[in-house]
Amino acid sequence: MSIELETPDEQKSRTSRGALDRVLDAVAGMCVGIAGIMLVALIVTFGWLVFGRYVLNDTPTWVEQTSLVLVVYITCLGAAAGVRYRSHLNIDFVRESLPPLLRGLMHHVSDLFIVVFGVFMAFQGWQLVMTNMQRAIPMIGLPESVRAAPLVICGVLIALFAAADIFRRLTSRSTERA
Repeated sequence: MSIELETPDEQKSRTSRGALDRVLDAVAGMCVGIAGIMLVALIVTFGWLVFGRYVLNDTPTWVEQTSLVLVVYITCLGAAAGVRYRSHLNIDFVRESLPPLLRGLMHHVSDLFIVVFGVFMAFQGWQLVMTNMQRAIPMIGLPESVRAAPLVICGVLIALFAAADIFRRLTSRSTERA
């Protein structure tokens, strides 16, 4: 079991690659930045809950639903960035014990599964967005679709980042052979 984190050499080679990689890195960085801002908002929201409940003796009712929406966005944006940075937990002892050709094939197959999962997540998330436009989230009045929208965003980004990994691996192999 391992957590694949990029070494400084891999990070340096990532910055020296093409425009597509720089754009995808910027998108992943924006995901992390937005998730960070939302995390701060979540902390402030809970601070207001504690202050309202124990100091003002008037519990704000909107905090719970707002927090749930923020947690969904934070989780989805972080998950998408994790695919780009290859920082998700994985079990790789079987793959790493195989010969290089099979190991490369397993990398492609796992990335292909991730692409399919991302597309499925985006599609099903879109279905939720479309079917929940008319329902409001209690206490905050926003459409219930706001809560499902991160599934679409995350699914698209996961599929895009995994497809870019497949593309990068294929093109780096073709340039190594030349």
